[in-house]
Amino acid sequence: MMPPSAIEELPAGTAANTNVHAPARDRSAVSGDPTPGTTADPRAGQAPIDDSALRGYPPILQDKPGFDPAAMLHLLDGGQSAIKQKVRDILSQPTFRYYDGTDTAGLREKVLGWTRELAQQGIGWLFLPRAVGGKDDLAAFMAAFETLGFHDISLVIKFGVQFGLWGGSVLRLGTDYHHQKYLPATATTDLLGCFAMTEIGHGSNVRDLETTATYDPATQQFDLHSPTFTSGKNYIGNAGAHGRIATVFAQLKTNGESHGVHAFVVPIRDDHGVPLPGIRLEDNGQKLGLNGVDNGRIWFDHARVPRVEMLDRFAQVAADGTYTSNIKNPAARFFTTLGTLVGGRVSVGHSGLSIAKSGLAIAVRYAARRRQFGPAEGQPETILLDYPAHQRRLLPLLANAYALDFSFKYLTNLILTTGPEEFRQVETLAAGLKAFSTWNTTQTLQTGREACGGEGYLAINRFAALKADSDIFTTFEGDNTVLMQLVAKNLLTDFAARFKGKSKTHLARWAVAQKLSTLRARSPFSAFRTGDLAGGDAQLALFRFREESLLIAAGQKLRSLTANGRLTSYAAFTSMQNELLALANAHVERVILERFHDAIRDCPDATLCPILGKLRSLFALHHLERGRAWFLENGVLPPRRARLLGAAVDILCADLRRDAVALVDSFGIPAACLAAPIALD
Repeated sequence: MMPPSAIEELPAGTAANTNVHAPARDRSAVSGDPTPGTTADPRAGQAPIDDSALRGYPPILQDKPGFDPAAMLHLLDGGQSAIKQKVRDILSQPTFRYYDGTDTAGLREKVLGWTRELAQQGIGWLFLPRAVGGKDDLAAFMAAFETLGFHDISLVIKFGVQFGLWGGSVLRLGTDYHHQKYLPATATTDLLGCFAMTEIGHGSNVRDLETTATYDPATQQFDLHSPTFTSGKNYIGNAGAHGRIATVFAQLKTNGESHGVHAFVVPIRDDHGVPLPGIRLEDNGQKLGLNGVDNGRIWFDHARVPRVEMLDRFAQVAADGTYTSNIKNPAARFFTTLGTLVGGRVSVGHSGLSIAKSGLAIAVRYAARRRQFGPAEGQPETILLDYPAHQRRLLPLLANAYALDFSFKYLTNLILTTGPEEFRQVETLAAGLKAFSTWNTTQTLQTGREACGGEGYLAINRFAALKADSDIFTTFEGDNTVLMQLVAKNLLTDFAARFKGKSKTHLARWAVAQKLSTLRARSPFSAFRTGDLAGGDAQLALFRFREESLLIAAGQKLRSLTANGRLTSYAAFTSMQNELLALANAHVERVILERFHDAIRDCPDATLCPILGKLRSLFALHHLERGRAWFLENGVLPPRRARLLGAAVDILCADLRRDAVALVDSFGIPAACLAAPIALD
């Protein structure tokens, strides 16, 4: 089956903001034609929005921005303007209007219908290889997924399960037989699949999954079995109602030997939705959010699947049960298999960023229209966004959003351009950004809801759905705290590799040399005055120094704890969890700032550099302010200098206030997706 022609030719140079918010205009301050490349009506070309919901709201007020929002949107689109605009247009169609009902079954069917419509529009073919009729364009697929994050989050997850997890696992772990058999029907949603890894008793600890797959040479079949209640696959998307097949991760056993976790394609329902023999299915039922996704549990009672249904890209089982793999090291083979998780973590982190952008767009635009209190009776009340405290609530979060955007662009490029040998680097960055981004999403939505007062509590203004649907993001595709420990573990592994075979004395001398080198270079820190705070190099030096110091201290302590068999590596690592989490956080913040710094340096449009420089400085100084206790304790910043951080953040927030609405409009969120009356003009 060939992909639909709708995706064959995406119009080059498609206007990037046809269906998004034009910069809000203070009618008294800005006149004339709209900026070239923007539209006068942010709802132009979209499904009508019920104007009765907008009656009575005052206009959104803002001075003319100090940059071109259309140029910023083009930069944020990252070379994927055509596919992002295609998805924006799809999401703005009347059929994608939000489901207003409260019936879970109805919402599930609506989300399924949206997923099928995206497939009809060719989105499911983007990442598939040309050998099965796909476009072989992972970058476009990821851009489409990012844009979907502005819509209903149940759709994002349903889409991600079907194409990213189920389809992605078949693509990355299977071979041509599996690709030809399953991927075309996956792309069209004729075959709905699941990704069955997580178990009731084992979530993050994939290595110790309980489900078994025992090979029987007599029948040339695998026997899939759940030996305990806790071995049931849990919270599996598409398993509750719609899924007919699953990629199942299980402990492979053949010829009396265990070979660790491998993946198998296992049918779970027939064409009429009836569970197949040996398959027990259970709906997870109502959840805090994401009720448009049919999550479920799966148990296997000696379910049988043919030998060819093992996804055998990295390991094979012959007809007689002989096991072979071109990856001889079992640990390396295991982590190669788990490479499918990286894509999921990147997608969840990126979706979290899109959700945070939606919350910011609502809160900032509302703050530019809502008035509260005033200087004197009879005089106009003050716009919320003009209050320094309100700026402090929202604008550092806006800086976070921009910083994360450039970090995810870097990570996407890393995935597209590196090979298996750089897997640890990709895994570390994916884990760290996923954790940082989704924690930031939770904070942004809570702050945005509070910043909108009672209006933010109304379902029509979207915070209720955004908060409920994204809350799980901090724990699925990896619990954030566990992921940050993974980041620290990988950092320490790389650190240890630098000193393999070296003596303890050598390490101590190196650490002293590093500290002396830093002290000699610390003159920028000593001169960290108000006027110097905006210097990108000085900011980055502080982040690098903190990370390196924490890494040296952790490496030395871990080595000391494990010396002469004093503690096992596991016990030592466990005893240091809080220190390691601090290291991981310092690493992720440094990477994000570094990527922002590089993005400004490499920005193709010099006119955007001043506003991006302010956002970068706000990100850096806000996080330095939050973490200044460490810099004070370690003598990097004296108290008098540290106190300047707060004043510098206040100044930057006030300076960015006039551009705040234009900055959230530059995210390119379609008005039909925003659908929050308090945010529309």
